[in-house]
Amino acid sequence: MSYFCIANLGRGNYFCVSRLKNQTQQHFSKKIIQMKEVTKEVYLKWYEDMLLWRKFEDKLAALYIQQKIRGFLHLYNGQEAVLAGALHAMDLTKDKMITAYRNHVQPIGMGVDPRRVMAELMGKVTGTSKGMGGSMHIFSKEHRFYGGHGIVGGQIPLGAGLAFADKYFETGGVTLTYFGDGASRQGSLHEAFNMAMLWNLPVVFIVENNGYAMGTSVERTANHSDIWKLGLGYEMPCGPVDGMNPVKVAEAMNEAIERARSGGGPTFLEMKTYRYRGHSMSDAQLYRSKEEVEEYKKIDPITQVLDVIKDQKYATEEEIKAIDQKIKDLIEECVKFAEESPYPEIQQLYDVVYEQENYPFIPHKL
Repeated sequence: MSYFCIANLGRGNYFCVSRLKNQTQQHFSKKIIQMKEVTKEVYLKWYEDMLLWRKFEDKLAALYIQQKIRGFLHLYNGQEAVLAGALHAMDLTKDKMITAYRNHVQPIGMGVDPRRVMAELMGKVTGTSKGMGGSMHIFSKEHRFYGGHGIVGGQIPLGAGLAFADKYFETGGVTLTYFGDGASRQGSLHEAFNMAMLWNLPVVFIVENNGYAMGTSVERTANHSDIWKLGLGYEMPCGPVDGMNPVKVAEAMNEAIERARSGGGPTFLEMKTYRYRGHSMSDAQLYRSKEEVEEYKKIDPITQVLDVIKDQKYATEEEIKAIDQKIKDLIEECVKFAEESPYPEIQQLYDVVYEQENYPFIPHKL
């Protein structure tokens, strides 16, 4: 067995979780391709990417308070290692990703222009969905990012469906299907798990367990707290992962992705992570203490990566400051682009619905 320790959801102590290889990896019979090496360049990219995602969302929070962003806003602060590690293991030329409504930085990681993401959040026509999707519905078919979904657990069977298409058309792609710990209690999960195993689909199911389903702790949502064990009932390879460490995430994701790509079927991974901000911007966070949040910031993924960069002398202080300034400038460029972009015209309401050939009275412009 191999073990790693993470904070026990801020309950005042730490605990160790086991990957229980004898139990959860008994079906891992396919040969797994070795993961790409985690080099100096990877660490520097992780730092720059995660810093961009963190600062991008910090700016979103500020814009929300200024009422330049409306509706709901769910931020990803603290969970960046889950995305960084996954991207290291993915083949972005054919792999897909689908997630819930905490979905602003994933498309940026997949290659979407952050200016267009910012514009979408402000409801501008230059946004990823021409300003009509908003915070919870970022989407890019070009970059194989299939949303942003507001229905809790609704994206889980859709992710299995994307994987079915890859298998049917023999694309060699794998779909990463993300959801929160609250969504793991939805019936759609069990239906999707069953069909994915029955059809041996190239899909990786990932629950981002940040400790709370809105304001309800994991311990209060079921008679068990090890969500990954749900995979055992379907004989699906499954296990927990330290979601605060991009290296651990990359290792687990590489194994799962390559298993799926080589015909070994689905995997279910539980990313043990944490969000620093509330469920949404309207969350008063009365269900947890400030001390709990600060305790988790001691294992912040960006800090962990920066510590390695400094310890290994991968960059000087001046080079690190240059990255910081680059990110600051990019964020300001995103805000300027979004603020200067126009809102959609009323005609767009008709252009984004299906055009009916035998009803030519509302001509489409798009």
